[in-house]
Amino acid sequence: MPLTDAAPIVTRRIGNARSWTLSSYLDHGGYQGLRKALTMAPADITAEVLTSNLLGRGGAGFEAGKKWSMLAKPRPAYVVINGDESEPATFKDHMLLENDPHQIIEGTVICALAVGAAQAFIFVRGEFALGIERMTAALNEAYAHGAVGRNIFGSDFSIDLVIHPGAGAYICGEETALIESLEGKRGFPRIKPPFFPAAIGLYGAPTIVNNVETVSNLPWIVENGGAAFAALGIGRSTGTRIFSLSGHVNRPGNYEVEMSKVSFRDLIEDPRLGGGIRNGNKLKAFIPGGASAPWFGPDQVDLALDQDAVGKAGSMLGSGSIVVMDETTCMVRAAWRITRFFHRESCGQCTPCREGSGWLDKIMRRIEEGAGRESDLDLLFDVCDNIAPGLSWPPRQTTICVLGPSIPSSITSGVRMFRDEFLTHVKEGACPYG
Repeated sequence: MPLTDAAPIVTRRIGNARSWTLSSYLDHGGYQGLRKALTMAPADITAEVLTSNLLGRGGAGFEAGKKWSMLAKPRPAYVVINGDESEPATFKDHMLLENDPHQIIEGTVICALAVGAAQAFIFVRGEFALGIERMTAALNEAYAHGAVGRNIFGSDFSIDLVIHPGAGAYICGEETALIESLEGKRGFPRIKPPFFPAAIGLYGAPTIVNNVETVSNLPWIVENGGAAFAALGIGRSTGTRIFSLSGHVNRPGNYEVEMSKVSFRDLIEDPRLGGGIRNGNKLKAFIPGGASAPWFGPDQVDLALDQDAVGKAGSMLGSGSIVVMDETTCMVRAAWRITRFFHRESCGQCTPCREGSGWLDKIMRRIEEGAGRESDLDLLFDVCDNIAPGLSWPPRQTTICVLGPSIPSSITSGVRMFRDEFLTHVKEGACPYG
């Protein structure tokens, strides 16, 4: 399908000279959405977001406006922006934090205004040194400009905003673990129910947790209306979205495209986007939505970048990360590296995740290193089934958060799609890819 002429929304200022500064932001329409929002009733702001059908861009894909509407009473509430972005090969929020921090601040304040919050936090992954530096500088500029603090732009609305560096734990990308970390505790996910953040969140109060890219859309939606956003895309997948394209492509990077009207093939092959697979090689497989997503093969490359279409095909758009693997890729090694990452990042609360991920890591390693047995393939599935019973997608829960049941995805995808390659490792006693 051809690319559409939809203009970018959240990346439209990236590339401007010193786009992270207040002066550049104001020169390109910055804070006009907030000024308009201050003239609206909070319920009307929420109504526009509901009309837009803006889906969360962090991974779960839940409707932002619906999440706001679920916020429990009494007030006040908190707003927390998730900028932890720890999913392997996902780097879109990192780009926004570094290059358009004022857009994130403006979106955060609009969200706080809509839900009646008096305090907001932007949680940024600790390793994003430049992102934290620019977010902090932008926040100081925003306070001086009157966009944050007491009586914003002369209105009766006030909000305090804090930039909070995380400690670098993958699990803190999960909203309840992030809240635990904000409270100064170890990043352990909370049991839901009862700890749904909209009911019992930060400091026991109702809390909205939104992703960096999600709130970056809010200034545009308020300025142009929810219907204008909903006019982009198809069905539930509205607006534009940033996709982090990496792996064996000629032009890896972040690309903002209209949802549902662009396919994986377009993203990978179009010369304005991925530019095709490196060295003229053939596509072997690709991961459509972050390291925890089930893999797709070449026969699914024409699927649209659509939340529901990808879900029906057995995977997810997730964090917006698309990893391309060409014919030179060792699929055993690829699956093992993903498994090893999740094992190392398990918080250790739940036995299936803590123990099962370690067992899978050991089995995958011995297969990759040529010491595997044919029975290991059945053993892998047996352990995976204990972590995510039925090995279906979406996975069944055996742990407090979804990290554990997501671990089998790369292994089950690899074995089902490339069983012969796994057996070659076993029979030849070595990795054929060297």
